[in-house]
Amino acid sequence: MAKEKKSYPIQLKGELSAPPRRALWLVKWLLIIPHGIVLCFLWIAFVFLTLIAFFAILFTGRYPRGIFDFNVGVLRWTWRVLFYSYGALGTDVYPPFTLQSTDYPADLQVDYPEKLTNLLVLVKWFLAIPHYAVLAALAGWGYNYALCPEYPYGSLLWVLVIIVAFVLLFTGKYQKDIFKLVMGINRWAYRVVAYVGLMTDEYPHFRLWE
Repeated sequence: MAKEKKSYPIQLKGELSAPPRRALWLVKWLLIIPHGIVLCFLWIAFVFLTLIAFFAILFTGRYPRGIFDFNVGVLRWTWRVLFYSYGALGTDVYPPFTLQSTDYPADLQVDYPEKLTNLLVLVKWFLAIPHYAVLAALAGWGYNYALCPEYPYGSLLWVLVIIVAFVLLFTGKYQKDIFKLVMGINRWAYRVVAYVGLMTDEYPHFRLWE
């Protein structure tokens, strides 16, 4: 009997149901300013609460469920904004102002860990160094690691989004192969963010796909 393949505890979804409008990306930077302001405060809370979770896991082996749900919500909100704007340009549907899952084309889920390894929280940042090196080229330094969501300037993802933008402008089409690669880079980045954010003990995969 074939062994069932276990999925990684972080699931990142992005649906390209229809090509975005040709030129809306030119003003999305302006449209997301309200989200950027809110997310800056949410990420400050994320960092503070992760510090609390650090000590809770160190002494009890458990990630407080309320903090976990909030922090997952911050990641989810950030991903929706990035998917709408210059992390993917995947939709023209404006992101909702909520931490909760909705029927939005982009979503993020993280399986709650019932038990975490106490002492592993001390070294996860160190163990993820190989991923930092790869993601610096794929997604740019600081992408999804700063207090406010940053965009992938000077990286492969940055180049891909620029290509998407100009192809949309002149043809109105979004190449599915490029979209698959864009999603793969974002998926890899969020696996690492969740791991370093102490949400799982499962080491992130070194691959772009599921």
